Parts: sequence; C-alpha cells; structure tokens
Amino acid sequence: MKALIEKIKQIWSIEELRNRIILTLSLVLIYRIGSFIVLPGVDQSKIAPSDGILGFINMFSGGAFSRASLMALGIMPYISASIIMQLAGIAVPAIQKMQSEGESGRKKINQFTRILTIAICALQAPGYLTQFVPREAIMGGGTEAIPALWWITSVILLIAGCVFAMWLGEKITDKGIGNGISILIMIGIIAGLPGAFATEVLGKLGNGGFVILLLEIVFLVVVTIFSILLVQGTRRIPIQSTKRVVGARGNSNMVEGGSRSYIPLKVNAAGVMPIIFAQALMFIPALVSPNSAEFTNINGFWYNFLFALMIIVFTYFYTAITVNPKKIAEDLNRSGSFIPGVKPGEKTANFIDTLLSRITLPGSILLALIAILPVFAYQAGIKQEFALFYGGTSLLILVGVMLDTLQQIESHLLSRHYDGLMKTGKVKGRSSGGTAFQSAGNNTSSI
Repeated sequence: MKALIEKIKQIWSIEELRNRIILTLSLVLIYRIGSFIVLPGVDQSKIAPSDGILGFINMFSGGAFSRASLMALGIMPYISASIIMQLAGIAVPAIQKMQSEGESGRKKINQFTRILTIAICALQAPGYLTQFVPREAIMGGGTEAIPALWWITSVILLIAGCVFAMWLGEKITDKGIGNGISILIMIGIIAGLPGAFATEVLGKLGNGGFVILLLEIVFLVVVTIFSILLVQGTRRIPIQSTKRVVGARGNSNMVEGGSRSYIPLKVNAAGVMPIIFAQALMFIPALVSPNSAEFTNINGFWYNFLFALMIIVFTYFYTAITVNPKKIAEDLNRSGSFIPGVKPGEKTANFIDTLLSRITLPGSILLALIAILPVFAYQAGIKQEFALFYGGTSLLILVGVMLDTLQQIESHLLSRHYDGLMKTGKVKGRSSGGTAFQSAGNNTSSI
C-alpha cells in the first residue's frame, strides 16, 4: 500500500501527466452529465426499462438510451462509421491511398469518419424516436398529433449529442490519457456496475445464498484474470542481430557480437476491437426491428452463435490490418537482424504471417468464448444485469481499456526515469531495453 501511495505521488508530481488526468476526468464528467439531460418534451418516467439487446445498448451509453437523453445514441454511430471506413480501406483504392499517406492521410480518414458518423446518426435518430420513445412519453402527444418541430429538434439534438460525445473522445485521446472513445464506452459500462452488483447481493442475501454469492465473486475474479492473460498473452519470436566489424582501415579490427532480442506477437493482437465491431453490428437488428426475436435475445442460441462467429472473423480482419508481416521483415532486414533458421526477406514475412495465423485462431476462439460467457452465467442463476460482467463485451472492454490506460501512464513515468506502476513489468509495452521490434504486434489500441 505504501508503494502504491508513492506511485500516486509520483504521477501527481509530473505536471503534464497530472494535467492530462484532470482533463480526462473533467471531460468524462461532462459526458456523464450530458447523459442525464433528457430531450425537451419527453417524460422520462413513461419510458419502459430496456432489456435484452436494448439493455445492452443502454449499458454502452451509460443509461442514456433508456432516459431518452441527448446522448441516447452514445458513441456507437462513430464506432459503426469507423468499421465502415476500415472495411472500405480494403476495397476502395482512394482510401487505401489515404492510409499510405501517413499523418495527412489519417486526418482525411478521420474527417470522412466524422461525416459518416453524422449520416449514421441522421438515420438512427428518427428510428430511435419512433421505436423506443412511446407516444405517451411525449408531452402533448396523447391523442393529438406530435408537432413536426419536435421531431426536427429532437433529431438535431440526438445528432448533436453523438457528435459532442465523439468530440469529447477525440479530445481525451489528443490531450488526455488513454483512448478517448474507449474510455467513454468503459465509463458507460462502469456506471451500471454498482447497481447490478447491489441487486445481485440483495437478491442472494435475501434468500440465504451467501455461499453462492461468494462463489460468484470468486468466479468473476477468475474470469477477469483469464481475460487479462488473453489480452496480454504474447508469442515471442527470437531475433539475432548480425555481428559488425569496427575499426579504422589498416588497424586491428574489433568484432562486435550480435545481440539477441525478440518480436512479441500478441495472441490477441486485435485487442477489444473485434468485440466492439461485432457488437456494433449486432445492434442493427434491434434498431431496425425490435421484434426480430432471434437476433435481439442476448441469451438466445442464434444471437450468441452469430456474435461469436463475427468476433472470430473480425479478430482475423483487424489483426491483418494492424500487423504487417512484410513491414516487420523489411525492418528486420534494414537493421541487420534476422530470425534464426529463416532466410531474410519474403521467407521471414511468410514465417511471421504463418505463425500469426496459428496463434490468432486460438486467440479468436478464446475471445469469442469469453464474449458469450454471460449467457452461461445467466443460465446458472445470476441476474441478467450482473451476468453481463462475467466476461462478455463489458469485461473485455474494461480490461482492455484499463490496461491501455495504465500502459500510457507507465510510459509517462518511465520517460521521466521513474519506475513503472508495476516493477515486475506485467503491463505490456513497458520498456525493457529491447529493440523497436518489441512493439510489433502490440500497436493495437481500441477505438
């Protein structure tokens, strides 16, 4: 405990890091306040609680969805726009060109993503008002026609709320700590955790189930540890640096011995992105038709089968666009390094690609398994609200975002000659005196 307090003091003593943390917390607070501001002319008390897939959407928005607030659409339209842009980067040459243009290309892609976010909001906002805000909840909408002005202003406010949330996320990423969009999603999830845990505790203790409650907590801890291991697991490929001959011509030369290092390929190089991508697409049936029972029942077989399948597919997809074996092979060749027993160049790229495919398969299956664990928790008698934290999207996003944020704090500490948050080096990305290739496969940050 004394060491932890000392680390907190060190963090607080670094002005830049302190300012980044304060800014992040301030912007998160603004986001949470916005989620409680109800659309004008809506009686929140007459909106039925969300359950099933709608409850999932509500959890991602921190309860804003069921409150008909300005932030009701949350950050998911931006996620959907990001998915579309990344898919387009595979098939559209113009976007491929922008991706290869470095920072200027990234800015152009971000601008197109923002425009696409607004377009998606413009489509989702009328559907949300029609499907999920009952007529009796709209003031003056009993037997009378709802004014067109209310529809127009409500759609504009929902779009503005989503764009504002997107702006907050980008500001956190640029000037705060951690990945802003991911943090906003995480905050929305955490907001529902205390209430869900309290409901579970009261339900179990009321029925004399103290032992069962204790077992549930132990199982939750085990699943959390397993999720951390999956997120941080790596397969190290040893690399050897070639020997160099140094010394002036005509003088005795000295041979510098080559050093050994490694390339860490992550078992789950895609991080939480496959979960977020798959979940965003699973929201579509509920937004289009809430009566499509097969794909809106989060405890149903077909929902979870499709969800798991999409996670596996997106894991391969996102790994393919974030880890480039050819570039790693080129970097190795330029630095005079090689993988023992593998020829440089194309052979090295093929070796890395094959190994990456092999470790991605079990990684994607384990990721999908954790994602559907809440269904088994619910079937075991855990209440729906609390069961969502037994693995699933909630836990994986919490773990991934927490580790990513800790890694950034760790980097700030190490750059100023402080020890990291964990001296044992368990937070991946901590400098260990290796080569730049140690970051290969570890460059994925969640949206």
